[in-house]
Amino acid sequence: QVQLVESGGGLVQPGGSLRLSCAASGSIFNIFAMGWYRQAPGKQREVVATISSGGSTNYADSMKGRFTISRDNAKKMVYLQMNSLKPEDTAVYYCNTKGRTTGGLFDSWGQGTQVTVSS
Repeated sequence: QVQLVESGGGLVQPGGSLRLSCAASGSIFNIFAMGWYRQAPGKQREVVATISSGGSTNYADSMKGRFTISRDNAKKMVYLQMNSLKPEDTAVYYCNTKGRTTGGLFDSWGQGTQVTVSS
């Protein structure tokens, strides 16, 4: 069983910044890809950014240049630094991690953290 716990969400004014964190725990043997996704009210969940075990990153076009994903393999954590936030960034942000436990492969989601961008 792999658990993911996100933190760092909140209310921020347009143009502001937030840093999200996600901690993975459980009988994890190794972690492959990690990523952040978001879901706004009435919309489908969409990818924000992903990072491979080797550190290669991919971003959704609307986040490029504003968001930065990073990971700490030793701590089993992934981060999302969000700058120049816009009202349209308002959503629940979810952490996703894929890897291997002692029992096999896993693909786990966190419970989500609310990010609200509003003046």
